[in-house]
Amino acid sequence: MANKTVHLRTRSLVTGGAGFIGSHLCRRLLELDHDVLCVDNFYTGTKDNIAELLPNPHFELLRHDITFPLYVEVDEIYNLACPASPIHYQLDPVQTTKTSVHGAINMLGLAKRTKARILQASTSEVYGDPALHPQPEAYWGNVNPIGPRSCYDEGKRCAEALFFDYHRQHGVEIKVARIFNTYGPRMHPNDGRVVSNFIVQALKDRPLTIYGDGKQTRSFCYVDDLVNALIRLMATDAGVIGPMNLGNPSEFSMLELARKVIDHTGSGAEIVFEPLPTDDPRQRRPDIAFARRTLDWQPRTCLDDGLVSTIAYFDQLIRGGAHA
Repeated sequence: MANKTVHLRTRSLVTGGAGFIGSHLCRRLLELDHDVLCVDNFYTGTKDNIAELLPNPHFELLRHDITFPLYVEVDEIYNLACPASPIHYQLDPVQTTKTSVHGAINMLGLAKRTKARILQASTSEVYGDPALHPQPEAYWGNVNPIGPRSCYDEGKRCAEALFFDYHRQHGVEIKVARIFNTYGPRMHPNDGRVVSNFIVQALKDRPLTIYGDGKQTRSFCYVDDLVNALIRLMATDAGVIGPMNLGNPSEFSMLELARKVIDHTGSGAEIVFEPLPTDDPRQRRPDIAFARRTLDWQPRTCLDDGLVSTIAYFDQLIRGGAHA
């Protein structure tokens, strides 16, 4: 009788692993003694984000676009690959949709073949401009299916449908996380997201740009808190599949965030107002009762503490001349 190969370390695949959240996840998985395969096509991810991991013998980097099939042997898959900021996903909207849809099909096919557990990094954008506040997982959303953001919103909604169909039809073990606004070190300085925008503008003493009247709200989760939740969700029993909201329920207006950034940077920058982009949500706040109950998890990092470390990262980045 042939001996079955026993892997002492969990073999974890992270698609989009050189991106903002993916790079933090790769680091954390290595700390937990996993073998980590980081897959990225470097459309928005950078080698700088994972450079210090390259010497680790349990870390492997593969340049690959998940819109094409991938043939590897793994125990679990974190599917994070997809540009997540409007500037980046609207630059090539067709490719954004292909990444969400074709990428999901390819990663689900890999999970089916290897019998790996797979986690989909979905998004609060599936709720669109919500008519229900805060947003529970049972809410179906209010999404414009043909607007400039639909490549991302509808792409992620289709990916969720594919995950549940692979689960029902093929028995693939899935986890679906709906990630709300996340911030922290290694955000791309030019990704157009509000935290990075405000910090870079403040550090350069440029006017902080608020779109609309500044009364629209978001809830900001520090990246370390989010990564902990993703790992806890992956480790839950097979019966826990989601979708599960992951984010910080503390809600802030854009004006409040701008003033906090100005205070923490000591900047003399003024605030200017520009027209609100098409289909930009007026409010976004997660109902995380499901995550609290199932994962025994809630965010631990308050916005002020998270901003301090994020500002320090961007300050070093700008002083070093990168992306300046």
